[in-house]
Amino acid sequence: MTATERPLSTAERQARLDAAYRHCAAINARHGKSYHLATRLLTADRRPAIHALYAGARTADDLVDLPGADPAGDLAGWSRAVLDELDAGWSDDPVRLALVHTYRRYAIPVEHLVDFLAAMTSDLDVTGYADMAALDRYMWGSASVIGLQVLPVLGTAPGVLREEAAPHAIALGEAFQLTNFLRDVAEDVDRGRVYLPADVMAAHGVTREQLQEKRYDARFRALMQEMVAIVRRRYDDAAPGTPMLAPESRDCVRAATALYGGILTEIERADHRVLDRRVTVSKPRRLGIFARRLASAQAVRLGRR
Repeated sequence: MTATERPLSTAERQARLDAAYRHCAAINARHGKSYHLATRLLTADRRPAIHALYAGARTADDLVDLPGADPAGDLAGWSRAVLDELDAGWSDDPVRLALVHTYRRYAIPVEHLVDFLAAMTSDLDVTGYADMAALDRYMWGSASVIGLQVLPVLGTAPGVLREEAAPHAIALGEAFQLTNFLRDVAEDVDRGRVYLPADVMAAHGVTREQLQEKRYDARFRALMQEMVAIVRRRYDDAAPGTPMLAPESRDCVRAATALYGGILTEIERADHRVLDRRVTVSKPRRLGIFARRLASAQAVRLGRR
């Protein structure tokens, strides 16, 4: 704020905050169709915070994946700004304003944001991962902490400590990210990055050059079959956490899990051909999953009333 600017009134600050959350919801609707559909199952008080967390992650990710002239500088500047603004409690940037408000409202540990930004920064230099353990270390910042950020917003059931649900939230964040990695092999390699463990690739005789050339064969199919099995086990690890959540949040998570888990099914239906196409869950199927979960969510809310 400059010396000539007057402080915002309480009403003006609230108006800007409301606009910031609407801006984040629009980003979610535009880029995260499955996530956005699932968030519609949340109670109205929880929904904006999820939009803010998504928009914050998306904005930082885009600084890396859709870079300008100085991606390292842009990401570093954005990171410094949001951490400073988290201390101050305000931002003039709509995405960061909603993110700051969400972090402070739900007392989300700032370490989760620091770890996420560190993972995004590593994407500027790291182009591959030797094994699943190395990929898991990367996913701590890029996926695990996303699950931990979301958990306070969703809430836990009476008598369930957040620490009890945390391992399952971590597993679900990793399952979603791994699903993205399998779907986006071709897009990622075009950006110079491979998120398939190098040792698993080597065991199947698949090279980075094959991915770059988009050559599909039996070796690539076998590699993808193994990776799909790995990802399904992460979904299995996450499943016990859903009943630990607040009842009114469970259908959102179940919908998101069905929608994202459905991508694995579509990859199998496409015979694991993801090098020359983007596999998606069809709109009718997405809407069918939403409709089934909507009926359940409404019954939960009526029961609680």
